[in-house]
Amino acid sequence: MIKVEMLSTGDEVLHGQIIDTNAAWLADYFFNQGLPMSRRNTVGDSLEDLIAVLKERSEQADILIVNGGLGPTSDDLSALAAATAAGVELVMHQEWLAHMERFFAERGREMAPSNRKQALIPATSEMVDNPVGTACGFALQLNRCLMFFTPGVPSEFKVMVEQQIMPRVRERFELPEPPVCLRLTTFGRSESELAQSLEPIPLPEGAVMGYRSSMPIIELKLTGPATQRAAMEAVWPEVQRVAGESAIFEGTDGLPAQLAERLRAQSLNVAVSEQFTAGLLCLQLSSAQAPLGNSEVLSSRPETLTQITERAKAFALQAGSAVALVVGSLDDEHLNFALHTPKGTYGLQVKFSVTRHALRTLQEVCAMMALNMLRRWLNDQNIATEHGWVNVVKSIEI
Repeated sequence: MIKVEMLSTGDEVLHGQIIDTNAAWLADYFFNQGLPMSRRNTVGDSLEDLIAVLKERSEQADILIVNGGLGPTSDDLSALAAATAAGVELVMHQEWLAHMERFFAERGREMAPSNRKQALIPATSEMVDNPVGTACGFALQLNRCLMFFTPGVPSEFKVMVEQQIMPRVRERFELPEPPVCLRLTTFGRSESELAQSLEPIPLPEGAVMGYRSSMPIIELKLTGPATQRAAMEAVWPEVQRVAGESAIFEGTDGLPAQLAERLRAQSLNVAVSEQFTAGLLCLQLSSAQAPLGNSEVLSSRPETLTQITERAKAFALQAGSAVALVVGSLDDEHLNFALHTPKGTYGLQVKFSVTRHALRTLQEVCAMMALNMLRRWLNDQNIATEHGWVNVVKSIEI
């Protein structure tokens, strides 16, 4: 098996001042290419530590993706660390230097002298093009390991991995067929409850059931070798059956994107009025390019379940929308929702049985409950549904 690793660099990453989204993206991307990552390391802006970890991993890994430390400032040390570990000098890559000068000139800017540093690469390395930025990458063979050095800017990093690094990896290594990963996202049941219910299901050889908890959802992942695809697909309906009504979507698109597609297919647009969720629901739908009508965020005000349900109907009429989703304000751990549709207007009151969660977590759960109401209506199901610690108090239809 090809041993693939990643090394993230920078004090800001090591100390948690920024979230390492590049690492998560790369792990997922490589997994889908048949290259599951075996290790990830993070090192701060220490030349000594960088050199040490490069030498260490060069004896263990087949491929190492080094991310960050290719900028023009004094704390950008990756190129120097690579050259030192390899026992070679840094050399000026004249072609990349000319590219940078054109890059700045075309934008009417003068290139700072410090940017010249970004064209310095180890003498024995191969330049890796960066089509969208000023930091060139480079590839370096050190002992058994093929190392790729990349900039930390996510937009630059992703393009370089997809367009420059992956083709080189395919040329160098014979890659296995990507594994099969069947995904089902649930809402409303705990991870332990799902795991206990799914435990009796016999899985094909080499296949494993995984769980990813990301409040307010839990993703079930049946992963296995490509040779077991048919057997995995044969057992998948049993996983769906056990998940039951807690299953809200399959795949990786997310519920807002899937709802957006269904709304467009039925030529329905949706108006959104929010209090407790403070615009989160609208953000999720608009990010998925859902067909939105009017949207509003109101200050908290007390409303009965009947009042908010009637308001949903009036809001849809005012907005000229076929569908309206309304989230009320939190009052004594109770929260009201309303959904207006061409077939009727529905109200739902819930009560939080657990209050220890942060405000943002509660808002995420409530936004998902509103989306799930819409999903259930589109599926011709009863719109009332509970979450593990959110209990349905009352539902009405007018």
